[in-house]
Amino acid sequence: MSRFLSGNESAVLSAAADRLIPASGEHPGGAALGVVEYVDRLLGAFSSDPPLIFAGGPFSGRFGGDASFNRFLPLSPREELAWRTRIEGSRGLPQREFNGPVRGWQEIYREGIAALGPDFCDVDGDEQDRRLAAQRELRNVFYAHACEGAYGAPEYGGNRDLEGWRVIGFPGDVQPRGYTDDEVTGRA
Repeated sequence: MSRFLSGNESAVLSAAADRLIPASGEHPGGAALGVVEYVDRLLGAFSSDPPLIFAGGPFSGRFGGDASFNRFLPLSPREELAWRTRIEGSRGLPQREFNGPVRGWQEIYREGIAALGPDFCDVDGDEQDRRLAAQRELRNVFYAHACEGAYGAPEYGGNRDLEGWRVIGFPGDVQPRGYTDDEVTGRA
């Protein structure tokens, strides 16, 4: 279920995700790791109550404890203002423009994806790279979000099947078990 992105926008971002985090060897690439789902959840975070911004805790349940990461926390009024401004932009609202107008991520993605062209998924990789490089604002924001989606906690929508953690050798959240002495010193 899409929260913000259209089907075509998702397809374009999927292709772009594999250009920014390509499949290589055992690494499945950005699209397979759920980067697009992560971005869609982030851009549509306020379509849920509470918004999908701060996962609960303290445990995911992957190594014991009460699985509570998937229960998102309500935002304070200031947190909501900050996150809405970041995601949605200032939209001419005085409370969001105290430091001037802000382009939100939703606008950056919509305009940037459109500028990549309707045939983005059909052109070769070199042309996709050229177009992504020309859309610097989108590329910079999307690269940061792609890394978060590929290697962050899966409760936020990415890191499908914990594959992002597996391919980089990260054991993930291990609370309440914690780390052994060998894991901390790098001998494990």
